[in-house]
Amino acid sequence: MRGRVLIVAGSDSGGGAGIQADIKTISMLDGYAATAITALTAQNTEGVFGVLPIPPEFIRRQIEVVLDDIGADVIKTGMLHDAAVIEATVAVLQERAAAIPVVVDPVMVAKGGARLIDPAALEALTQLLIARAEIVTPNLPEAEILCGTAIGNVAEMQAAGETLLALGCRAVLVKGGHLSGETVSDVLVTAGGVRVWENPRITTRHTHGTGCTLASAIAAGLAQGLGVASAVDRARNYVQLAIASAPGLGHGHGPLDHAHPLHADRAASNC
Repeated sequence: MRGRVLIVAGSDSGGGAGIQADIKTISMLDGYAATAITALTAQNTEGVFGVLPIPPEFIRRQIEVVLDDIGADVIKTGMLHDAAVIEATVAVLQERAAAIPVVVDPVMVAKGGARLIDPAALEALTQLLIARAEIVTPNLPEAEILCGTAIGNVAEMQAAGETLLALGCRAVLVKGGHLSGETVSDVLVTAGGVRVWENPRITTRHTHGTGCTLASAIAAGLAQGLGVASAVDRARNYVQLAIASAPGLGHGHGPLDHAHPLHADRAASNC
């Protein structure tokens, strides 16, 4: 199926989230992943222990050279840590990729609680990047920050999605994993209506990188010609299986099993 995805995001030295999770996910879904790295992080399953930002002009250069040669069918953004990085990214996308759909994962806080975006960058994120997105994929804490309101149930998730949709993006997927209960609900809001997915919660500490993984899986689907709802549906299934078969690594929030399709293929070939 292929499909080219250019990822603009930060690096996770532990391999569970960020650029590393993005590349694994897109590759396992038969897409092609290229990258523009926005920051280096020193992190593992127990937390983020250091961040080294990449200068905005070099982030821009990475995007330019990939687009000029390899091109992209979809662009996926993750950790964009300050307004200057967001502005540089949006500027080059407007110049070189105005017609290419953008999947925005509004990364703000790491799984362990470390803040990954300057609070002063929120206006640039909402007005410049989210406004032009094909789909935005906030979790509940991110949606609460972006909308300025508490979210405690599915109806409020839908209302948050509608608020973000009004900024100009084409779709919003509000992820409900942070709500309590035995069921996890995700709400997709588009101009055409609302769709809600519900699945039993998998009780595990191995959920590091779920947001990056889901957004990249959606991006791969869009790059391969799927509609938004179909891309979300396939991405959610991929993430659920990745959580269920997590390798159990680390002492904190462990990574997913991004390679689970390989295990399924091996099991089928041994039957």
